Amino acid sequence: MTVLHCARPSTILLAMRPALLDPLFATVATLTGVGPKLADLLAKLLGRESVEESRVVDLLFHAPYNIIDRRNRPGIAHAPQGSIVTIQGRVDRHQPAPPGNRSAPYRVFVHDETGEIALTFFRARGDWLSKALPIDEEVMVSGKVDWFNGRASMVHPDFMVKVSEADNLPLVEPVYPLTAGLSPKVLRRAIDGALTKLPVFPEWIDETLAARQSFPHVADAFRELHDPRDETDIDPQAPARRRLAYDEFLAGQLSLALVRQRLRKVTGQPIRAKGDFAARILANLPFSLTASQSAGVKDILTDMAGEDRMLRLLQGDVGAGKTLVALMAMATAVEAGGQAVLMAPTEILARQHFATISKFAAAAGISCAVLTGRTKGKERREIEERIASGEAQIVIGTHALFQDSVTYKNLVLAVVDEQHRFGVHQRLRLTAKGISPHMLVMTATPIPRTLVLAAFGDMDVSKLTEKPAGRKPITTVTIPTERIGDIVARLKSALSEGKKAYWICPLVEESEESDLMSAEERHAVLAKSLGADIGLIHGRMSGPEKDAAMLAFKSGETRLLVATTVVEVGVDVPDATIMVIEHAENFGLAQLHQLRGRVGRGDEASTCILLYKGPLSENGKARLSILRDSEDGFLIAEEDLKLRGEGELLGTRQSGTPGFRIASLEAHADLLEIARKDAAYIIERDPELSSERGRNLRTLLYLHRRDEAIRFLHAG
Repeated sequence: MTVLHCARPSTILLAMRPALLDPLFATVATLTGVGPKLADLLAKLLGRESVEESRVVDLLFHAPYNIIDRRNRPGIAHAPQGSIVTIQGRVDRHQPAPPGNRSAPYRVFVHDETGEIALTFFRARGDWLSKALPIDEEVMVSGKVDWFNGRASMVHPDFMVKVSEADNLPLVEPVYPLTAGLSPKVLRRAIDGALTKLPVFPEWIDETLAARQSFPHVADAFRELHDPRDETDIDPQAPARRRLAYDEFLAGQLSLALVRQRLRKVTGQPIRAKGDFAARILANLPFSLTASQSAGVKDILTDMAGEDRMLRLLQGDVGAGKTLVALMAMATAVEAGGQAVLMAPTEILARQHFATISKFAAAAGISCAVLTGRTKGKERREIEERIASGEAQIVIGTHALFQDSVTYKNLVLAVVDEQHRFGVHQRLRLTAKGISPHMLVMTATPIPRTLVLAAFGDMDVSKLTEKPAGRKPITTVTIPTERIGDIVARLKSALSEGKKAYWICPLVEESEESDLMSAEERHAVLAKSLGADIGLIHGRMSGPEKDAAMLAFKSGETRLLVATTVVEVGVDVPDATIMVIEHAENFGLAQLHQLRGRVGRGDEASTCILLYKGPLSENGKARLSILRDSEDGFLIAEEDLKLRGEGELLGTRQSGTPGFRIASLEAHADLLEIARKDAAYIIERDPELSSERGRNLRTLLYLHRRDEAIRFLHAG
């Protein structure tokens, strides 16, 4: 039981997660059949930092995106291109890969009364296949059919079973997002285990609304989500999905409303300084602020000087100079006798911010420290002591900044970079470190107004609209992958002239399910064509490995860096002038725009080459042409929202960073509006959530890991 002291010392609130949720908040490792290796894979799949953070409830929110319908049995000859079908046929023959050629496929030929199909396997073991698919055996296989030159093929069937054992084959099966090394069958078992832990939830939705929307009860909604019977159950408008989406919006809007209510109650600590520190920093810069940077600084300092706590969003396109605006605010906080923190989403970005900020801050005699998950032992203790004593005036780091062992002498300003990569509750945990620190949230992802409201509530917004002086425009071209040879040749001559380039790939390692080029594979191919001094960086490397690869590229030891989107946010190499993005059609527009912003940061003209695999859909053509014709991130963001929806825009759907897990602003915009009004009504009538519905809503907040909002409400 946690005892939390409120703003008024006379009141003590017992804040505690309802016991009925305990089974859902056990770690995934407690589920039957989940050993250490599987627990690690599930943590990776669920986007959690560690097994300890991966809870049973996360599996419930891991929604299927498609179904395999084994009732679809058209016969081999009548199977449409690209469709998932079930085929019952007899095994004719096996055709193993030639000896010594591991990249060639192993094929097994099966026929039914309409025709023949080749079941194709890469890197498969022949002994296993001969047992699973014996010659002359009647088998049932499910998977996607492809046609080449009039011949049918199925690569890595989803399911293979002898007809004699087919009774245990489900007719309809959900298809989930997976991670390398995790099979659908094993994931399904874990999800089934999670479903058995569902408690009897109290109802937190207004009865009239639930009836009007045909919402099932929440536990039934989870069961229906994971047991789709046909295509309509996978649709975002299916009642189960709408119910869970509404809950998600309501939890988000309610926690934002609680925060806003609390911000209004707790007065800020006015920060007023002459501006000497900021002036010293500016005097040492080789350039002056742009008009929108100056306006942003003015807005922020005005907010900070007031009686109310600042809660402001600083939106600036890639390279618009947000860090410098934040530094002006932090310098003012330090001059007024306080401390400031800057929280970044990754180790690389935190250390880069530290390198930049500590250099500028030195001009004003400001002492900086950096604290990340990798800071250990004696070094960590020393830094924590400097923070506690106030000697460290600006502290930069990752989520390690708000761990329990870190205490601040006088935290008055918290700056959060790339906010959409942190949950709201993490933001609150950080603000709880100060008495009532002002908060500045920065993002380089230009976000349309609807998304700002959904993700941040009604925050004040400052926009940086110009690029800093001296930035050259970036020439963007779209080129089909057939011409990749030309690109490599042009790259070779550019590198020989001393230029630096990035080459971005969508995957870490080659996968049998996908024909996308992986970073590791492309690195090997380019090393052969261009010579050995090529760097490689991807998300599965350890922190020190990433830092070493980045450092080698920055110092010029390597001139070409092959990477995944790990370089998307904030890595700064001013003399890199070429960006090649492979399979550009598979990235979101906002993400492509962020990646493109890694070049054009110096005074040389830069180029971004979007390599795409044709033929492109109409939507695909429209998206790439928007990017080719515009460098305005806000325009690109609005277009991207129209074309693809917010999951891509906030980078949440693809990268597993905190965002909406079920809800979609595109599909469920009507529900967001209802949730916002509902949250406002609740807070007005029952600000302490102490009525029966209020207590039920606390359960909702805990279920969606918004418990920090409850603590924040009472802890100040």
